[in-house]
Amino acid sequence: MNIIVSLFGAIALQISAIAAMSTMAMANDKPLQVYTQETLAASLRKTTQKICSIDPIDNLLPPVQTKASNSLLSYLAEQGFIQNQEGSWICYANDPKKEGRYFTLFKVKQVDDRLIASSFLDEGSLIQGQENRSLDFFMILIKRHTNTSPENRQGIHRYLEAFVSLVKEGKIKPTRRGFLFDQPNRGLVLYHTLSSGNLKGTGITINISLPKS
Repeated sequence: MNIIVSLFGAIALQISAIAAMSTMAMANDKPLQVYTQETLAASLRKTTQKICSIDPIDNLLPPVQTKASNSLLSYLAEQGFIQNQEGSWICYANDPKKEGRYFTLFKVKQVDDRLIASSFLDEGSLIQGQENRSLDFFMILIKRHTNTSPENRQGIHRYLEAFVSLVKEGKIKPTRRGFLFDQPNRGLVLYHTLSSGNLKGTGITINISLPKS
């Protein structure tokens, strides 16, 4: 696996800009279906599993106790994410192929007035559970950090669900092109290669604007 990092030396990830944007990047194990307003809202309020808990045993652990942080994304610590030195929030997953090693599954970072969130693929393939978890990861960021209505979020969810499915089926190839999924907020999604840093592989990335204060 090209994007593996060692257990005792998790590397800080760095991803170069793709096209006009910087490319960086909760779920339960039940397959997600197209949500109604009520079920989507309920899912985003409460889930039975953390976003960053691929191993079921992780869900038995108490919330991570972290120092108070002024980060916009500090709430992700309760979902198993770790903040690295560059300010990104990262979710690591066990490498199913090599005992005692981990790889980066999710990453999100604030870049000026935007959030860049990525789901990284293992040699071009989603690991078990990653498809649904990626959708929930993206949707909670969209819900918390954009001015979207419940109706708009339904449409965004359907769009991103179809996009991830097409990537999984190999019907979307890595490209520098970003696809607009939320016109009022200029939200973009793309499937791309990682072109810099220590990582080599692909990622599904969303790029969303933060509301202006």
